[in-house]
This record gives sequence, structure tokens and C-alpha cells, in this order.
Amino acid sequence: MRTINVPSDVYDSLHVPEDEREDVIRRELAIPLSREGILSGGKAHELAGLSHREFHRLLGEREVDRHYTDEELADDLEYGRR
Repeated sequence: MRTINVPSDVYDSLHVPEDEREDVIRRELAIPLSREGILSGGKAHELAGLSHREFHRLLGEREVDRHYTDEELADDLEYGRR
């Protein structure tokens, strides 16, 4: 695993409880990387620490257009049939 160093004054300035800060940073980094196509949806949800479904829900809440592949559509259709 690689580490990204966040300056301590920036980390301490986040307006979220300390035990949620890493999760927030991971999610907030994953969203634009996915939106810009820099990171695939699968890797972005992994970075965010969310399931595929949870990450897509988050993208929807943020009104982020998704890069949706035929494979992802097939997976979602199969999931919906269950």
C-alpha cells in the first residue's frame, strides 16, 4: 500500500470527527478520479472503501456522470434479477 501524506494542519482542519477523516479523504479523492476517468469505477470504489453499489449511489447523490461499461450493466442487471 502506498501512503499519501496530508499535512497535519490540513488533516486537523477537516470538519468531520477524527475517526471519520481517513474515510472522507478516500471518498473525496475517489470521486473526481472516477469522474475524470483517471481511475476505473472498480478501483475508485476500492479506494473509497465502498462496495460497487455504495460507490455508484454516492456518485448519483453527487450528480456525477458515470463511466458505465457493458460489463457493469450486465452485472447490475444480473444483480437486479436476484
